[in-house]
Amino acid sequence: MRDAIAILASSSITLPPNSTPSPATTTPSNQQSLSPASKSKSKKFSGRKQSLKSTAALLHSTVRWNTSPSRQVHRLKDYAELASDLAEDGRFSDLLMIAESVVVSGAKPSQFLAMLNLKSVSAGISRMLEDGKLERLIEVLSGLLKLGFPVVKLFDGVAFESLRQECLRRFQNCVQPEEIVSLMETLQGLGFSPNQLLASSQVIKLCVKRRSPGAAIRYAQLFPQMETLLCTVMIEFGKKRDLVSALNVFEVSKRSQGSPNTYAYRTIIDVCGLCGDSMKSRSIYEELLSCKFTPNIYVFNSLMNVNANDLSFTLRIYKQMQRFGVTADLASYNILLKSCCLAAKVELALDIYRQTKYLESTGDLKLDVFTYSTMIKVLADARMWKMALEIKEDMLSAGVTPNAITWLSLISACANAGLAEQSIRLFEEMLQAGCEPNSQCCNILLHACVEARQYDRAFRLFRSWKENGIQPVSTDFKLKTHNIISADCSRDGFSALSDSPVTSEVQYHTKRLSFAPTTATYNILMKACGTNYRRAKALMDEMKTEGLSPNRISWSILMDIYGGLGNVKGALQILRSMHQAGIQPDVVTYTTAIKACVEHKHLEVAFSLLSEMRRYQIKPNMVTYDTLLRARSQYGSLHQVQQCLAIYRDMRKAGYKPNDYYLKHLIEEWCEGVIQNRTQNKGQFTPIDDTADSGPQSLLLDKVAEHLKVGNVESLSIDLRGLSRIEARIVVLAVLRMIKEKYSTGNMVEDDLWIITEGISGAGTSKNSSGITELITKLLENDLGLEVLSAGSRESSNIESDSELLSVSSTEIKEVLKQSDLPLKLDSPSRRPAVLLRLKVTKASLHSWLQRKGVSVSE
Repeated sequence: MRDAIAILASSSITLPPNSTPSPATTTPSNQQSLSPASKSKSKKFSGRKQSLKSTAALLHSTVRWNTSPSRQVHRLKDYAELASDLAEDGRFSDLLMIAESVVVSGAKPSQFLAMLNLKSVSAGISRMLEDGKLERLIEVLSGLLKLGFPVVKLFDGVAFESLRQECLRRFQNCVQPEEIVSLMETLQGLGFSPNQLLASSQVIKLCVKRRSPGAAIRYAQLFPQMETLLCTVMIEFGKKRDLVSALNVFEVSKRSQGSPNTYAYRTIIDVCGLCGDSMKSRSIYEELLSCKFTPNIYVFNSLMNVNANDLSFTLRIYKQMQRFGVTADLASYNILLKSCCLAAKVELALDIYRQTKYLESTGDLKLDVFTYSTMIKVLADARMWKMALEIKEDMLSAGVTPNAITWLSLISACANAGLAEQSIRLFEEMLQAGCEPNSQCCNILLHACVEARQYDRAFRLFRSWKENGIQPVSTDFKLKTHNIISADCSRDGFSALSDSPVTSEVQYHTKRLSFAPTTATYNILMKACGTNYRRAKALMDEMKTEGLSPNRISWSILMDIYGGLGNVKGALQILRSMHQAGIQPDVVTYTTAIKACVEHKHLEVAFSLLSEMRRYQIKPNMVTYDTLLRARSQYGSLHQVQQCLAIYRDMRKAGYKPNDYYLKHLIEEWCEGVIQNRTQNKGQFTPIDDTADSGPQSLLLDKVAEHLKVGNVESLSIDLRGLSRIEARIVVLAVLRMIKEKYSTGNMVEDDLWIITEGISGAGTSKNSSGITELITKLLENDLGLEVLSAGSRESSNIESDSELLSVSSTEIKEVLKQSDLPLKLDSPSRRPAVLLRLKVTKASLHSWLQRKGVSVSE
């Protein structure tokens, strides 16, 4: 190769006037350090490089080369060879200087690039990347790109792999996803595909993990399949329960297209399901409809699936789908069955199943394992095990192979019915079919034994599985199978021990499978201990030895065993031990403790546990309320009645519908104690046969609760409107008993007692009102010896201004009527003025009755 000085000297260079060297080309390059391996080679070209530096400015300022084309090509080769050597030494600044000079001098970038030694250049790139100088490399590559060089072509396979590894290293050490996204944007600008450098799923998961939807959106915009990637981002945010970020991505997806993207709408609806916000999915669906766009079958199915827990809405969407002319597919019917399963609507599920069977017979559908399994689950939950087995036969006839979920539902159906033998038979069929059971399936089998009170069998199964693995447990089944195999083999002329297909199947059937007990396994066995608390405690200790942690259910079962033995103190100690162990008791735990207290007549402790639940913000459930309401067989004091009535009203406010019949009769018995003598047996009274006109029991109990509120004794009034005769009697007696007990504690009666028997529209009276008036008058005068005066009538317009008449405000009356589901007619502007029929019990007669020795309050 000729010396660069000779080349430049032999050429005629024409400089423009007043030309000055470029600062970029006069910067010394000897400040960059050479690697030890290339020092000898560097010396070889040091003279050329120094000469090149001194003349580079002239070359950079040259407008044209005044040489022949062949001479120019020869010169380009020399510069390309020098540039390649400089790049191999890592001197990419010099490479950029030469390239810039060559391009300015008139040479084409592609021509110069073709003359470079790409192997040397790629080696230099790899060396820079290994030294962590990615930013410097990007700076040089950006300069070359501006000159028109396709920089991607400077990378061979080795250099590209080095770049990929450097990106991966930076990704692994990245804290802010914006950094890696910015790097990908830069490299894409240089011509590299981001997906080839890093897997898109990795970058998206990093953005989701760092809760950075903006970075995820920027990254997705680097790809032509941006819409698909945005949907992937939404799904990933949904898996993290981050609906807000997913909705931000969805808004970007909507703006990027002119018309609605049904795939994006379907995805965000699915995300709403993952985040548990079904109401948001409905608003998104309505937004799609507002765009005058007809959803496809996938959008409808996603919407129904997300709202499967609301059967009425799911059916409404299904009918809407039919109105839009969208044909339901198998997924649609499966979702409907799932919704019926969640709502426990067996008959509707059977109707849908029959419809799908008909469509299968016409060739429009082909039922899958999910259809059959869901239908079996519906019947299993309803304890309809015979029909569940019939569905299994339909499934096998259709050529559909049951999966683990199918077998689990079938075994559960029989287990819930307490059919241990049938459950075990299905379990063995499952093994023979080659379907390996999981721990949940084994737990259900143990539960079947417990439900059938075969406790010893449950323990034998557990010990056998734990020591020997899972294998057939029915001797009859094994003997029957062996006889069938022997008969078949003898008929065909083979030995029973030959390696026939049937024998192989049985060998697989008898193969032992590993068994790993869970906390639920030990909980089931603890239930099988009955009242043997020592055995239950030993199981809990064994659970800990196996590396399992007892949960709330474990502690509740142990507490229930103590309660069944009458050891209330021990049960309460378990509750305290849970708190000390850092395990927060739940509603089941507290209800178990309350049950133990109630069964052994520690009623005040039971009510204190209810107060403790409220302090810990644990909401009682239906069982808790029902246990407390049935705590007493009779009431002895006003305080006890007020306690139970408060629980009753809390129960109704919580949305539960209690059976009022039991509580009503206890209140009735307590009220009748006012007119019974000491010689009478408690509870022996003859209530009026008033079944013909009895009103809602909830209204009666609300009235009693309202009149027995603390403080009502100072302002005496009783409102009997809306009650039947027997209910009116009970309310009056309840108030009188309250007055009696308050008087015994020193609270004197300060006013007359007013009783509103009925409010009649207009001036007339009704048969019911006159019957109540006559009944109450007879009760007060004949049975209790009180003085009763008829106060005449008064229009309703004066009610609220008469504090002597009403102690219950109109707002409270409205609330009582609202809770009792009766029509609300108060303060109606179109209502005619009502006439109130009132009775007055004088204060003097009340004092006389209270002081009378012959009248006592039943204990």
